Amino acid sequence: MTTTTTLTRPELTAADRCDRCGAAAQVRAVLSSGGELLFCGHHARAHETRLRELEAELQKG
Repeated sequence: MTTTTTLTRPELTAADRCDRCGAAAQVRAVLSSGGELLFCGHHARAHETRLRELEAELQKG
């Protein structure tokens, strides 16, 4: 029997900050490599096209 575990990431909180400018994070970009980036709304929109090209999963908090 094989067991598969799915890791879930915690919800964004007021303590989570944008990796670009330090504003409150509203979007988590989970990269296919397993890493993640946090963005405010402005920077999430600014980088959305490239993140989608990289097949990042965008999670809105």
